[in-house]
Amino acid sequence: MMKDNIAKTLIVVDMQNDFIDGSLGTAEAVQIVDKVKAKIDEYKNRGDKIIYTRDTHQDNYLSTNEGKHLPVVHCIEGTQGWEIRDGLYVEGSEIINKPAFGYTGWADYDFEDVEIIVESANKPAILEELKTIGIDESSMFPEMEHIMSSVNQNCIIQEPDI
Repeated sequence: MMKDNIAKTLIVVDMQNDFIDGSLGTAEAVQIVDKVKAKIDEYKNRGDKIIYTRDTHQDNYLSTNEGKHLPVVHCIEGTQGWEIRDGLYVEGSEIINKPAFGYTGWADYDFEDVEIIVESANKPAILEELKTIGIDESSMFPEMEHIMSSVNQNCIIQEPDI
């Protein structure tokens, strides 16, 4: 079912505690939180749409295919590490829980103008680990390809400067 036309949208990808200062966090990720918040506030103050994605795993994570190749427990549903960083979530905004790399439901949206915020400070170490099992960078955030293919006019992918 196609969602209503969304003129200006910010998509905040996986700004969760475990990716900021938790089990897969880095000092660089901590440093970008204020800049991400400023961008979120910009959209909120204009009344634009904000969508959050949340990496979501279960207690059996280590026995999953991803867990066997990236054996760091993270983003277990219901834990503090799974939660979006305090101060970043805008009440009433949509949250999409993703059970694995990427989310393929973006075709259900009718985007016109999208900006994507990606916390990627921890990406190099994860990418190296994933390359050993044949997962490359283009498949790490496949939602971006799905979003860009569903956007009518403009899509910006932003990795906040530190």
